[in-house]
Amino acid sequence: MAIRDLTSERLFIDAPLAAGARLTLAEPQAHYLANVLRLPAGAQVLVFNGRDGEWLAELGDIKKRSAVLAVQTQTRPQTTGPDVDYLFAPLKRSRLDYMVQKAVELGVARLRPVLTHRTIAERVNLDRMRANAIEAAEQCGVLRVPEVLDPVGLDKALATWGEPGQGERRTLVFCDEAAAAQSPLDTLAALPHGPLAVLIGPEGGFDSVEREVLLAKPFVTAIWLGPRIMRADTAAVAALTLVNATRGDWR
Repeated sequence: MAIRDLTSERLFIDAPLAAGARLTLAEPQAHYLANVLRLPAGAQVLVFNGRDGEWLAELGDIKKRSAVLAVQTQTRPQTTGPDVDYLFAPLKRSRLDYMVQKAVELGVARLRPVLTHRTIAERVNLDRMRANAIEAAEQCGVLRVPEVLDPVGLDKALATWGEPGQGERRTLVFCDEAAAAQSPLDTLAALPHGPLAVLIGPEGGFDSVEREVLLAKPFVTAIWLGPRIMRADTAAVAALTLVNATRGDWR
């Protein structure tokens, strides 16, 4: 396994990466390298696109509104990470930013906002969510950037579960504060092997109708996160940590 470089700057590039490729950066990324990081021509950075692994690239011509990177050698091959979807009721701005960043750091494959009866966010800014996911991947050495899906109502998400692209053969782990008080590690370890999804509800929790519908679905498993009521962003970190420890790539 390649050792991760913890000191070099990393940049997400949405373009094919291969030895000898020359990448022309648009103004925002060129500005970041030249004026924020103050990198000179000849400086080296790490680049990745979520598909082709991580590569060492050299900064070439720097202009006011663009810059060129010359791709040299691969430093790490692409890795996939655990096949875990993260479903969540959107939160207000800063807390949603935090939750997205932590989900990326914990290796989720997809971010799937769901709208519940008690969802408090008035709208979901998908562009901001994608930007936060990319920034977290750049800073933390993650090679895979999660896909960000359009928001859907919880009812629709459950009704279409099992359809292509909608959770087929995927167990949905439902974090339920009213679940039986038993070890979530034991509950997760007993699940059949295969892809998972984790569902975290809104502030105030799911209402009684939503909880009843969830518990009636054969693909749903409820887990208990302990005797303390957690904020939604805290519950996300706790649940995804448990999944990584029992079913993900921490084993």
